[in-house]
Amino acid sequence: MTPLRTPDDCFDNLQDYPYSPHYIQLDDTEGGELRMHYIDEGPKTAPVILLMHGEPTWSYLYRHMISPLAAAGFRVIVPDLIGFGRSDKPSERRDYTYQRHVDWVRSLLEQLDLQNISLFCQDWGGLIGLRLLAEENNRFSRAIAANTMLPTGDHHPGEAFIEWQKLSQHIPVFTVGKIIAGACAKPVSAETIKAYDAPFPDESFKAGARQFPMLVPVTQNDPAAEANRAAWQVLSKMEKPFLTAFSDKDPITAAGEPIFRKMIPGTQGQDHATIINGGHFLQEDQSARLVEVILKFIADTNQL
Repeated sequence: MTPLRTPDDCFDNLQDYPYSPHYIQLDDTEGGELRMHYIDEGPKTAPVILLMHGEPTWSYLYRHMISPLAAAGFRVIVPDLIGFGRSDKPSERRDYTYQRHVDWVRSLLEQLDLQNISLFCQDWGGLIGLRLLAEENNRFSRAIAANTMLPTGDHHPGEAFIEWQKLSQHIPVFTVGKIIAGACAKPVSAETIKAYDAPFPDESFKAGARQFPMLVPVTQNDPAAEANRAAWQVLSKMEKPFLTAFSDKDPITAAGEPIFRKMIPGTQGQDHATIINGGHFLQEDQSARLVEVILKFIADTNQL
């Protein structure tokens, strides 16, 4: 494994992103070492809110949510997945697997010994976070799923996803910032697009971003299919509070919301939210509304 590391000066003077970097070292199963970045704001002894990003974003996606949640009395942890943000980026696509992503984030939970976690997950943040919710269930108090899914390959993922998967492999330049802007419901400024591009100085840094769409289980014999089915076995019996907060303008993940509500007992009786005027990256479009939803959900389920 040959990891790349984005130079620190690429992250200088990013708009609305004043957060100090924190790092853990990961001893990867292939014998190499990787550095994972995370944001850690708020009281260290407070209940944890874990904000999980997806593809091809990074912790910058949550920049408008971190401070309000920390100010409300929570410890807010926002990792950059390996291959994204300030985390290391293996240069070979074969170095990225679904299982390794799960294990990398699991190591963060273990090294920080995170407990009493309220999970908020979107896009691949859900594919990884919901696996951990099932496999490390005792660490979590509740979960919010927003514009995400946990596919097993047993059902067609939808034409919108298949089109995205094809596009992600065939475009000659993977224009991260413009891709994100194109999946938002509101206009995204040039400064924000530049910030989303910051972790990726050139195409060699984008192996993870290119590979992620190909790791989604779309066939029954996918390498991750069995582990995801096992996760569903746990989630389908889970009574812990589970909220959906999908946006109204995301064709890629819309089908996931009714599945969560049908399959997970903890969704029953919750005040599920539809985030109006939100695209796929609803954190970019409706950050203040999401903060309200998270804090209300925690209050309603007797935290703090």
